[in-house]
Amino acid sequence: MKQLLDLFFTFIRIGGLTFGGGYAMLPMLQKEVVDKKKWASEEELMDYYAIGQCTPGVIAVNTATFIGYKISGILGAVFATFGVIFPSLIIITIIALFLQNFAHLPVVQHAFSGITVCVCVLILSAVIRLGKKSITDAAGLFIFLLVFILSMVFDLSPVFLVVIAGFLGVFFCWLKTRKLKGERAS
Repeated sequence: MKQLLDLFFTFIRIGGLTFGGGYAMLPMLQKEVVDKKKWASEEELMDYYAIGQCTPGVIAVNTATFIGYKISGILGAVFATFGVIFPSLIIITIIALFLQNFAHLPVVQHAFSGITVCVCVLILSAVIRLGKKSITDAAGLFIFLLVFILSMVFDLSPVFLVVIAGFLGVFFCWLKTRKLKGERAS
């Protein structure tokens, strides 16, 4: 039960202190789940994030579900998922009650503009940190650049991009294995 409560309260903290959705949550997930709790490696977190984009639902909820399941099975998934959505339910309820009375005020509009800029910086920081660990060779750099260009030029589904990247990863692994076998045969 202690571990379930730890999952719940960790994800309440993550869900309650993250503005901007699933991408903005990545730096906090790295800090809490990878660095502090050691529930997942950075590679596992990236995998959960990628799968979370491909599956129906919100990335943050999907990622919390995957991590909770890894730590404590079905109950862990339930506790982590409920933990990450609980703050949003409370906050959205409060905002719905009061925001329409204050949304027109310039100070509120400027506050949201500032929060948006901060979220962009946090996402960029997480991308750079994960990129340093993910792009380790020419194949990884090629996949990164291709997916980046495709996502910027075309309006493609993240599912399609992840599938392309997966196939390319397998292809480059096959090429590398084939090259090693050829070198051994020589």
